[in-house]
Amino acid sequence: MQGRLSAWLVKHGLIHRSLGFDYQGIETLQIKPEDWHSIAVILYVYGYNYLRSQCAYDVAPGGLLASVYHLTRIECGIDQPEEVCIKVFVPRKNPGIPSIFWVWKSADFQERESYDMLGISYYNHPRLKRILMPESWIGWPLRKDYIAPNFYEIQDAH
Repeated sequence: MQGRLSAWLVKHGLIHRSLGFDYQGIETLQIKPEDWHSIAVILYVYGYNYLRSQCAYDVAPGGLLASVYHLTRIECGIDQPEEVCIKVFVPRKNPGIPSIFWVWKSADFQERESYDMLGISYYNHPRLKRILMPESWIGWPLRKDYIAPNFYEIQDAH
């Protein structure tokens, strides 16, 4: 089922994939990494002026990584603002997405956390460095295939 924003994007020739609606009825769209920055600017101009949250997750062991953006259209006198969820999937090997810091400044720490925990590089981010883990930390702790350094399984302890 195609939502209002998806129909608008199709009308204007903007490539995306509709992923349906979440349990709250919020439209979810998939955008290709190479199209994300230009579509983010278009969404901002269209009225999505608030980045409510950005997060990332590991889709499956050895599979894709996802960067998720929850955008809200804040307007004066509107009780139920329009929301959309954008998902950008990237390959595990050398994952990279254009940073939307220059569109929504609130992406600063959120993209840094996604980089720190999952290793997704956000191109053109002004301060992309570890934020939670020490700079010397090896690996990406929230990846499903991550093995903690010096971690020994109990069955290996005999």
